[in-house]
Formats: sequence, C-alpha cells, structure tokens
Amino acid sequence: MSRVLFIGLGNMGLPMAKNLVKAGHHVFGFDLSELAMENFSKAGGFRSISLNTEIKDVDFVITMLPSGKLVSDVLLEKNALFKEAREGTTFIDSSTIDVDTAKRLAQTALERGHFMLDAPVSGGTGGAALGTLTFMVGGNIATLERARPLLEAMGKNLFHAGEAGTGQIAKVCNNMLLAIHMIGTSEALNLGKALGMDPKVLSEIMSKSSGSNWSLNTYNPYPGVMENVPASRDYAGGFTVDLMNKDLGLAAESALRSKTPIPLGHGAMDLYRVHAQMGSKHLDFSSIIQFLRPLD
Repeated sequence: MSRVLFIGLGNMGLPMAKNLVKAGHHVFGFDLSELAMENFSKAGGFRSISLNTEIKDVDFVITMLPSGKLVSDVLLEKNALFKEAREGTTFIDSSTIDVDTAKRLAQTALERGHFMLDAPVSGGTGGAALGTLTFMVGGNIATLERARPLLEAMGKNLFHAGEAGTGQIAKVCNNMLLAIHMIGTSEALNLGKALGMDPKVLSEIMSKSSGSNWSLNTYNPYPGVMENVPASRDYAGGFTVDLMNKDLGLAAESALRSKTPIPLGHGAMDLYRVHAQMGSKHLDFSSIIQFLRPLD
C-alpha cells in the first residue's frame, strides 16, 4: 500500500481521504480546520504535523483545494512541496482550477523530477462518501496507471481525458452543464408545484421521460423528494454556491479565450452570482431552487 499526503479535508476531500484509509493506505491528512483534522483522525488517518516534513516520506500527494492560487501556494510558492518532495513523487490535483495553472504545475513537476495529474472529480459529496466519484484525468497515461489504485479507492469511473490540463477542461465543461440543468430542473419543479402537483410525483415522471437528468435523479433540489441530498438538510454540506460561481467563472474565461458562445452558461453564472449576493454563497448549489421560487 502507498504512503499518501492528502491536503484539503473539506466536504469532498474528507470522505475521499477516508476511503483511502479504508483501502489500507497510510494517509497523512492536512486541513486548516481543526474539526476536519479530528474527524480524519477518528477515521484512522494520521494528522499531518508539518507538510514539509511528511512530503519527504510519501509516494503520492493529493490536493483538494478551493482555488488554483491555493494549489500553487502549496506546491510552488508558500510551502513549495515540489522542491521539498523526494524525486519521483506523484502529485494528483483533484481541485477544480484553471487550465493554464494546471498545465504550468504539470510542467514544473516534470522539471523537478516528479509526476503529476490534474484529476478533478464529479459526483458530489454523496459520491465522495460512497467512493463512486468520476475522475477526469489529464496527464501521462503511465502516471495514471501508477495512481490507479488510489483513484479506484475513491471513485468508480476513471477517464483519461488527454494531456495535462484536459482533466480541467472536462471538469469546467461538465460543471457548466451541471449548473444549467440544475436551474432547469428547479424551474420545472417549482412550476409543477405552483400548478398544484406533488414535486415527488413530478420528479418520478420526469425521471422516466425526456427531461431526465442527474440533478433530477440523483441530487433532487426540492425538499422532501429525496433523502440524503442537501435539499433534505436545509442545503448544508454540499457543493457550495460560492464554488459553483468559481467554476462558472472559469467556464466564462475559457469561452472568452476560445471565442465560444455560451449564452446558457452566462445566464447560469448571472443567476448564481445574484443568489450568492443574497446571502446563499455557503449553501449547496441546489439551493438555487429557493431563488427561483414563485413570486408571492
């Protein structure tokens, strides 16, 4: 089994790291949240005392952080783990960051004698807990095979997207589509309820019809329709509106650079931005259904 340093024990990172522990790997976990560190320790993980100490004694480093700047700080600038790691260490970044940063990190890792994958995920907090995430992997295929036992301990589907940075391309496109169909699902359920229909019955009908989609079937945004999703717990503990706004911003920047029209993507970004400004940035992104509720 491998020795792993896992950096970022948030809503996604913590269950992912726990699944590595369950698979028998020796995992050091690090997060600025003391509560997250305590929960990881209770699951059998080892607390990282100092990133620059553990980095010298691990085979893999996994980062799951909110932004490209934080990933760069940890790997290049503030902690400089690329410099401190022993030669041949494999770095896996499962954060969602911009493509240029992902490519720059991969090139720097190679120059320092390391291996690197950009491997963002899809599947939400439920998929992270169950170990059924989808990994969209950019980088060398041989490095993917080296990392496969770790990725398979955390996910069910592994896709090699292509060269460095393509994992992030797949993720930004996927999350833009996710935002769009979450908004569409929310609008349909709100309309059905306003017209007098039970949202649970409507959801069942649409799930077997042409409107079927992941937001409807797996992450239903209407309270009381589905158990164990953020809508059943006041939209807490999921993929936040703040993070969705970040990802939609990445999509918008990519569309501008490539001169690609994304009218629905821009519309989704506008709606989520206003939703955040109204005090919902820390709620799960499915809470957009509240923003779209019928007017009194």
